[in-house]
Amino acid sequence: MHKRVMDSTASQEEPDELIIAVEQMVRYVRRSATAGDLSTAASQALARLGREGPQRLTELARAEGVSQPNMTQLMTRMERAGLIRRTADTSDGRGVLVEATDAGLELFHRRRAERAQALEELLGELSEPEQRAVRLALPALARAIQGRRPGP
Repeated sequence: MHKRVMDSTASQEEPDELIIAVEQMVRYVRRSATAGDLSTAASQALARLGREGPQRLTELARAEGVSQPNMTQLMTRMERAGLIRRTADTSDGRGVLVEATDAGLELFHRRRAERAQALEELLGELSEPEQRAVRLALPALARAIQGRRPGP
């Protein structure tokens, strides 16, 4: 397997193999973040608020691909846990923003550190050329993803 990663003919492989590898990596890294014992939905919403700052609930629901009622329920649970708070939207008095609290941001950073550690451990099992390839490929894929939305 390691030889094929660096082999120039690897690009000829079935797309399923790459998809499976990405799915396995994402699942492994996500499962490695255990601080706060959050659900996947709560972890993703908290991460988005930690990265992007306060958002309207409707924007957050749309970005996370869930219904507004589901996001409202999730935010209510997270608010009770002290991870987020609702504030008035100064640009529209009728609107409400949700933002991570200090405790929520601290948990976001702890979970990110756990995921980073898991990824570093995986990279440590690769050869130097494979590590370099991954360190080049993943940021390149991230740049290609920015601004894109999955299809219907």
